[in-house]
Order: sequence, then structure tokens, then C-alpha cells
Amino acid sequence: MQSPDYKKRLKLQLIFILSIAVMSCGVPSVPTALSSLLERESIRVGTVYGAGTFYNGAEGPQGFEYELLAGFADFLGVTLDLYPFYSYEVMLEQLEEGNLDIVATGDAVSPSLKKRFAYGPAYQHVQQELVFQAGMSRPRDLLELDAPIIAVAGSSQAHLLSRLLESLGDKVSDDESVETKTQLITTEDSDSEELLQQVANGDIAYTVADSNRLALQRRRYPNLAVAKTLDEDMPMAWALPLHQDDSVKAALIEYFGTVHQSGWFTVLEDKYFGHIRQFDYVDSRAFNDAAETTLARYKPLFQKYAGDLDWRLLAAMSYQESHWDSDAISRTGVRGLMMLTLDTASDWNVDDRTDPEQSIRGGSRYFASLLNRIPARISEPDRTWMAMASYNIGMGHLEDARVLTERQGGNPDLWVDVKRRLPQLRQKKYYRTTRYGYARGDEALQYVENIRRYYDSLVWLDEQGKI
Repeated sequence: MQSPDYKKRLKLQLIFILSIAVMSCGVPSVPTALSSLLERESIRVGTVYGAGTFYNGAEGPQGFEYELLAGFADFLGVTLDLYPFYSYEVMLEQLEEGNLDIVATGDAVSPSLKKRFAYGPAYQHVQQELVFQAGMSRPRDLLELDAPIIAVAGSSQAHLLSRLLESLGDKVSDDESVETKTQLITTEDSDSEELLQQVANGDIAYTVADSNRLALQRRRYPNLAVAKTLDEDMPMAWALPLHQDDSVKAALIEYFGTVHQSGWFTVLEDKYFGHIRQFDYVDSRAFNDAAETTLARYKPLFQKYAGDLDWRLLAAMSYQESHWDSDAISRTGVRGLMMLTLDTASDWNVDDRTDPEQSIRGGSRYFASLLNRIPARISEPDRTWMAMASYNIGMGHLEDARVLTERQGGNPDLWVDVKRRLPQLRQKKYYRTTRYGYARGDEALQYVENIRRYYDSLVWLDEQGKI
């Protein structure tokens, strides 16, 4: 939640932007697009459903685009009126007809769309990937495809493919020795995430997805493979009506500048995408298989001893620690499902570290105690990730990383800043200045990021009724 002083400062900035926009029109009495929505006290935004855009989760509305949009509405001091659409084209028509102020699809901007709409500043860049099912023959070129490519009608992928296939057609017509049967089929019955699922299940052969959506889906369907990158650098931006004045665009530029400068955008991006950028096919496949088989043996115990924790988070930690092997033992002597040391086991009344119930009970209570030791001012989910890092390397080393973060101008209360300093704990020029010295901080970082991926997968598998 932003402070009153922060909101007051943003309001003053907005008034300044509006004044500049009005003066640039030369006729102060003519209302601008920005003044109209401020007077209305609401901003009407079109979007589409999706894990990276907007959905109604257990705790209310969620999604990367949703949080950005809610932040912009708060920046303007107006209500966010969000209208989810099932059709890209219908949504864009509503923008053209003046029924929406902004369209935020989490989709990339294609050259053809730039002719129809104005755009705010680019806030991300994505790759567009031709996706097929791992294990099938990998096509090296669009000319080699033996089945149609399915894409969402009106999406950036459909626009990109139309342009590429048109250029292929020109090539074929110039060289009679070249043949292609490559076809594009567009659909409004499935969204991009569903098309990726259909590729994973073998229902369709090919689709095209941006790197954000692919990363989100690959943790669920690790057999999604990239055949070819079709575009390496497409911008993501919010669409605006083409012929309106620049006042809303100016406010967007100021807003994105503010959230980047404050670090909030980086925090939000890390929340949704930071832990899934790296992909390991073998690990993801093995985890999903174990979740659907081995986990059932221990699920009642995770639920019994989770307390205020989400049992799926506790289970994700256990998989990272032991791969749900109750007899697991590490080179350092920690043992069991939650990989407890002898001292930790003694502190939490665990007599047999290989006993599943004792291990889960002790590990859960130990982790809860670490959470309670994280300063109360640190909000979720940052406090959970920091407590998790301390479960791996100890609270003292976590505090050393937080001290390094503050020394280097970062925010010691933000995980996105602290995690950048964890690897420094094994570099002499840094750890010799800390209280607790050397630690394998890079392993602690990977430990947390792995658990975040496992947890996301468990939440999804649980929602699908697969665990």
C-alpha cells in the first residue's frame, strides 16, 4: 500500500503532466483524454484472461498485467474498471470505438497493430517461439512444417505469422523449386495457454507463443520444445486510441518511469517471471511425475503439520531437500524428507530424522520459527523467500546478504535486491567484510528459485485435481 505522501507526490506530478498536455493543445478549454477520465474518476481497460494477465485467484484478482493496471489506476487516483474479453479483435474494436481507454493484453506489439493504435512505453520485450512437442521431429524452418500452425485470432502471433508466411509465398513464387504447404489457422475457441497445452498433449502439432507465456506453461508441460525463434525482440506495451491526444500516453510514460525508478516494476516482474526464466526439462518432468505418484504418500502429513503455512509450499521445500525420499542423506550429514541437521532435529524434538512424520513436523516448525524471525516490516512474499534462504544457509548468512544489499544501495527488505547479493557470500572481497563469513549463497539463491517453481507447479496440479 502506498503512503499518503507518496500518493500526494504522484498527484502533483499528474497535475503537472495534465497542465503540459492541455497547454500543448493550445486551447485550454478543450478537455483532454486524461482530464476526461479523471473527471469520470475511472479508467476503462480491456484485457484477456491468462496466468500472466488477469485471473481471479484464491485471494482475489491476480496477474502481472492486472497489478500493473491497478498500480496505474492508483497513480491516477481513479477506479480501475477492468473488462476481460475472449476475443482480441472484439476488444480492439471496442478501443477504436471509444468504449475503452486502454487495452492491456500482455501481448506483443506487431507492425500491423501500430498502424491501428497508439502505444504507451514498452515495458518488456519478448521472443516469439515456434513451439512443438518434444520427441517429435524438430522443424528447422517454416518451409519444413508438415501440419498447420494454430494461433489465436487477432494476436501478435497471428499477425507475425501472416507476415512471415506472406514473405514465404513471395519466395516460393520467385523460385519454382521451393515448395511449402505451411498453413496458418487462427482460432477464437482457445487462448495461447490452451494452445500450448494442446501441443503438449499432441492434439495439435505447432503453435507460436511469446517467451513469457511459454515460460509459464513449461513448468506445467515440460515437453513443450522450441523449434525456432521467429522474432527475438518484440515490445510489450498498452494500446491507446490512435487519434486521441497524448495526455494519457504522457501519464503512462510518467507512471512507468516512476515504477521503474522505485524498483516496484522489478519486484513485480520477479514475482511472476523471475523464478521461471530458466528451464530444465529433466527436472521439470521428474518433479511432475513424482508429484502425481510419490507425493500422495506424504500429502496428509504435509497438510497435518503445515500450520499457517500452505502445505504445498512445505511439500515443495521437501522435494527440493530430498526429492521426497525419507532415507535421503547429504554429504554434510543432514537427513530425511526435510533434511534436518542433528542440532535442528534435537531443537524440535525429532528423534528419528528418517521418520517421515517426525521430519515433516520438525521441518515445518523450524521453518515457521525462521519466518517469525524475519523483521515484521518485510511483506509477503519476500519474507517467505528470505526465511527459505535462511533454512538453507542460516539466518546469520541471510543477514549478511541483507547488510551487503544495504551497503550497495539496494533495499534489504526486498527479496529481488537481496537475492542479487547472496552469491557474493562466497566471494572473498565481500564475505571478509561480513559477520558470519563465507557461505554458498549462490546455492541458497537457486534453492529458493527451485522451490518457487515447484510450488507454482503444485498449486496448478492441485487445482487440476492431479495431486
